[in-house]
Amino acid sequence: MKNYTAKNERIKEEYYRYRIEVDGKSESAIDGICKSLRRFEEYNRFKDFATYNKEQAIGFKKHLLGLKAARADRPLTKHTMLSTVKNIQEFLKWLAMQDGYKSKIDPLDIGYMNLTGRDVKIAQSRKLRPFPSLEQIRAAVQVMPTETDIQKRDRALVAFTIISGARNSASISIKLKHLDIHNEMVTQYPDEVKTKRSKTIITGFFPVGDDFKAIVLEWADYLMKEKLFSPDDPLFPKTAIIPDTVNGFQPNGLSKEHWSTTAPVCKIFRQAFETAGLPYFNPHSFRHTLGQMTDEFCKGSPAALKAWSQNLGHESVHTTIESYYDIDPHRQCEIIKSLKKQETPDKEAIKNLLKLAAESL
Repeated sequence: MKNYTAKNERIKEEYYRYRIEVDGKSESAIDGICKSLRRFEEYNRFKDFATYNKEQAIGFKKHLLGLKAARADRPLTKHTMLSTVKNIQEFLKWLAMQDGYKSKIDPLDIGYMNLTGRDVKIAQSRKLRPFPSLEQIRAAVQVMPTETDIQKRDRALVAFTIISGARNSASISIKLKHLDIHNEMVTQYPDEVKTKRSKTIITGFFPVGDDFKAIVLEWADYLMKEKLFSPDDPLFPKTAIIPDTVNGFQPNGLSKEHWSTTAPVCKIFRQAFETAGLPYFNPHSFRHTLGQMTDEFCKGSPAALKAWSQNLGHESVHTTIESYYDIDPHRQCEIIKSLKKQETPDKEAIKNLLKLAAESL
């Protein structure tokens, strides 16, 4: 069965180049666009893109309803469907301006790729995300073995994620020199560390416990003094692999190279929580744990909340509150029940609240 069209492949490559060079799209963003176009081509049996019309759009939307998620036996989420059709629409709008396609693609037909208003609202609705408590993270770390270099690295990685709030891509690209042991901070410069939107992020260790901090600092000290790592070597090096006559290959300590993907990080976290008898929480969920802790540590102080937000790499407090501060429904009801009518307004509290609102805007 035909699984590609040469003409389509050439125009797609031209489009990817355009999105990278003109729009500055990242490699992961291009991967998402590629997957969306592939879904459309598979439905359309790899017909020339120049044949696109509204009937194809309507049929494709129905086709998406029957597709299953790649990693789970369930239908695609509305969010995935929305991102898919939007990627295709952006491509078609660009394509309709290219030589050889201008007279063949009706711009009005591109609109037929839109989802219903109800589906768009469902796709854009916020959902409570599961995240671990600090006690659950501590329980997982405490049972992680530390007999080998690999095991020590794995435990330090989990501890580092909660004291720094670093994303996966940053953790696998951070070097020893980015960890300031004396000042207890992490510097993420985009020319050396893979940060979101290539931002510079300066993070002081979050006050989540001296035990987590000690694990990370001891690990860094071990790398420098025992393994003779230099400042330019990775803080979390990938596993060294050597040939094995029985199994083909086997792990053999640590290399001095960075991981190329974040898949090993997720595997480490999954194993850690499973060993502790807890449900799996992915690395990014730790950022939600830290987001929930604003109540405990910031106490309505605008300066403290702003510092906490910057520590997570956010330019605005609004991002922290909107993206990482979800109140559990049960906690929400408890708060409402505890509210009492005040005889006189707390002017200082109102003043602080207004400051936060103004800063968010």
